[in-house]
Amino acid sequence: MKSLALFLALFSLLCVQATADTPQKPNIVVILADDLGYGDMHCNNPERGKIPTPNMDRLAAGGMRFTDGHSSSGVCSPSRYALLTGRYHWRTRLQSGIVGVFGEPLIAPDRLTIAGLAKQHGHRTACVGKWHLGRDWNVTQDKRALFQVGPKATVATDEHRTAWREAFSKPMGNGPTTRGFDEYFGTDVPNWPPYCFIENDRTVGIPTELLPAEMLKNHLASLQGPALKNWKLEPILPTLGDRACEFIAKQSQAKQPFLLYMPLTAPHTPLAVTEEWKGKSSLGMTYPDFVMETDAVIGRVLDALKKNGVADNTLVFFTSDNGCAPYIGAKEMESKGHFPSGPLRGYKTDVWEGGHRVPYVVRWPGVVKPGGVCRQLVHQADIMATLADVLGTKLPNNAGEDSFSLLPLLRGEDKPVRANAVSCAARGMAGLRKGPWKLIFGAGGGGYEKDGGTVPVQLFNLDDDLGETKNLAAEKPELVAEMKALMEKLIADGRSTPGAAQKNDVEVKIHKGGPAVPGKKPAQRAKGKRATTK
Repeated sequence: MKSLALFLALFSLLCVQATADTPQKPNIVVILADDLGYGDMHCNNPERGKIPTPNMDRLAAGGMRFTDGHSSSGVCSPSRYALLTGRYHWRTRLQSGIVGVFGEPLIAPDRLTIAGLAKQHGHRTACVGKWHLGRDWNVTQDKRALFQVGPKATVATDEHRTAWREAFSKPMGNGPTTRGFDEYFGTDVPNWPPYCFIENDRTVGIPTELLPAEMLKNHLASLQGPALKNWKLEPILPTLGDRACEFIAKQSQAKQPFLLYMPLTAPHTPLAVTEEWKGKSSLGMTYPDFVMETDAVIGRVLDALKKNGVADNTLVFFTSDNGCAPYIGAKEMESKGHFPSGPLRGYKTDVWEGGHRVPYVVRWPGVVKPGGVCRQLVHQADIMATLADVLGTKLPNNAGEDSFSLLPLLRGEDKPVRANAVSCAARGMAGLRKGPWKLIFGAGGGGYEKDGGTVPVQLFNLDDDLGETKNLAAEKPELVAEMKALMEKLIADGRSTPGAAQKNDVEVKIHKGGPAVPGKKPAQRAKGKRATTK
């Protein structure tokens, strides 16, 4: 009996210890900034970063900061797809570019997302912010010109209003609430029509006007189209903060675990800074002010977790969909001492590191040691497998095909969790990582800007040359051949994780220099249309 009592006591102690090491069913918050460069988060770039980001920094101080964290692409929609599904975007139809205005859904109806996974384990799930992964808009091809209006149009006609009323008075299918989220609130793309909020599958109000022409200038909105009367751009970001905090409070009171995915609309265009934050930075420019306002909204969410007593049992991810957009004044900021890409080459749209190496922080009290810095290679696709590990489940073969669990790293191990990773340029050109080596399957950065170059491939050792200045491809033909073969295998297997081979949705061409953006030449896309790139 004494032996049995001793055994039960030891077993109970081990169970308590296991619970302390891995909290059961933590809340999950994923905050995704939009166009925030690696060097815009001050703790990533203390010597050449001039924008204060106290809330991002305190999140990092309370958790683990990854210095080699990547998005799937140098632009928006593909990175969002990979984060939500744990699968590289280039396995879908989106081989290059982004989901277009009033675009069709990118995530397949039967594709498991991080929201669907959490929902299976009893979490209430919400998406608050920018979706930009397509939905059924009720916009027929024959009436499309009434929704995607020419830039010189300023006054809505009765024909416009009739078409808008017909489309926006109906539910819109295949949006976030059909992809694992119990609820959604946000603006689908804040600088594209429709200029209104969307809640679940309905617009909040029916647009009746065209956006005023002055809102199509100075890095504000990009495309003309249907808008609510008196629609303003400045309240978008603060309103998203309000809704996120309300969701946290509601779920905390309900004592139900939750997953909040918060894809921010900032600091991407529209650079619509509220009066409170205008002129707050020392750089005298709008973008730095907007970064500071974005940081403040992140702080509000962190404060809401603490205020509602759930901070200690909430796993928080913070990252950005791609690098800083060069067209918002990157060179001018650099002349004033702020380098939005930090030590990295390139910006948003590029396959160079500045396009997709992004801020990446994870905080989980009781598991992640505060103030940690991890230099292992990680990817936003890894959030899916990490959550599966945290929730104590295994992903099916047809989910999270490119996702590796970060849990060993979060617990303090310092060994690679993934042997390779792929990130692409806006025009689809791939960059393959294998340890410190990076092979780019083409010349230049692959973004929408002209960057020259005629070499067939580029090979860099990022341990020795983080700025990607010395192409070693000619010196190491065997390594180039080995990495090309690896890329072929990753494509052919339909996955990069162990498991049964899967099918890609389309023929993959990213390792052949990248497919061109349909109907656009790079120079055309760059000229005068920069703010339309996500």
